[in-house]
Amino acid sequence: MKEANRNFDTFIEDIKAIKARPEISISEIPAPQKLAPYAFAITADLALDIDSEDDIATGRFVLLHDPDGQESWDGTFRCVTFVRSALDIEIQSDPMLPDVGWSWFIDALKNSGASYSQPSGTVTRVASASYGELSSHDESSEIEIRASWTADNPEELMSHVHAWLELMASAAGLAPLPEGVASLPQKR
Repeated sequence: MKEANRNFDTFIEDIKAIKARPEISISEIPAPQKLAPYAFAITADLALDIDSEDDIATGRFVLLHDPDGQESWDGTFRCVTFVRSALDIEIQSDPMLPDVGWSWFIDALKNSGASYSQPSGTVTRVASASYGELSSHDESSEIEIRASWTADNPEELMSHVHAWLELMASAAGLAPLPEGVASLPQKR
């Protein structure tokens, strides 16, 4: 039990020191208090222009830890994430979009080398049209990916965070960075 708690504390220190790609800014947020004895949460925003306040993607990552485990998790660590990203209107109507969104999630976990089990979630597409006083606004479309999964190996907790960051980049249409390569800030 002490080992798992130490892993959780180490994870918190590691996540506070994470270096994300320059388009992504990360902040700690209050974690849910009633889902597990231990919880930690962060949020991230992705903007193509680092000087812009216009985010094209946003997300949350929550790590839950119950040293005694929870039956529905089949483990002691559970990751919960939410990613929302703007989409082109034409892409929103593609019937394969939910399957593609889910594949981004599964691929991100595999690419990060995170061992996991019990994945579950939803992929939602949202299209908005404005009327009345807001009629000058363009139509917009977004994809929302909500997922949770059990982190099978406490030594790999950072891999799960990297998978979430890759999922955000994929949803925003950014190519994954090759290992050891940093991206340069882009202007819109």
